[in-house]
Amino acid sequence: MSPVELPTLAAPAAPAPAPISREGYDRLAARVRLLSWLSLGWMTIEGAVAVTAGIAAASIALVGFGLDSVIEGIASVIIIWRFTGDRVFSHAAEERAQKLVAVQFFLLAPYVGFESIKALIGGEHAAVSWVGIALAVGSVVLMPMLGIAKERLADQLGSAATKGEGRQNMLCAYLAGALFVGLVGNALFGAWWLDPVVGLLIATVAVKEGREAWRGDGCCVSSQLDGFAEDTCGEDCCR
Repeated sequence: MSPVELPTLAAPAAPAPAPISREGYDRLAARVRLLSWLSLGWMTIEGAVAVTAGIAAASIALVGFGLDSVIEGIASVIIIWRFTGDRVFSHAAEERAQKLVAVQFFLLAPYVGFESIKALIGGEHAAVSWVGIALAVGSVVLMPMLGIAKERLADQLGSAATKGEGRQNMLCAYLAGALFVGLVGNALFGAWWLDPVVGLLIATVAVKEGREAWRGDGCCVSSQLDGFAEDTCGEDCCR
């Protein structure tokens, strides 16, 4: 007797964002630029403080978090570039920005992963860093607000590059939470191994997010602008 196959329902395709006017698209692009400038300012401070504090405390997790901040700052610069001048309405610029943002994730993983494994094998103990703990708390509070705002704008713009930057902000928030647990655990209970474990987590999540950002899930700029865009793209662009 052959097995009975149960019927399955195909998941409905996500609806493509509705076309918007050139002026409306430009206004949304201006909001993205503003959010990216805010991110760049915070990431500059966060990266400098985290790397300095991490070196002082010999904390690979804190140094890795600081390097992640540097990479996120570069991603913010890419998005500012993407939505400046004629590139606002260019699908080619959107594709370049999407790939460049994705690459930032892959730059982080090898260094942090290697240093974390070395710290675990060598039993390297990180010192207590209250500065790092305070920094982690600040990122947990601020980054989700920026990330959610960018992802909402990305959906309206059909911009996978913007969504990738928003995911980086959310990744920063998650990693800040993990960093907080690691630093507090080390400070209060001497759980030194939490520091490199958090470093490995940072490396692993960075690879995952990088792959998703590289694939992208945005729509063509031309499909959003209802004929105003300078570039065209294939029928399967929106996915």
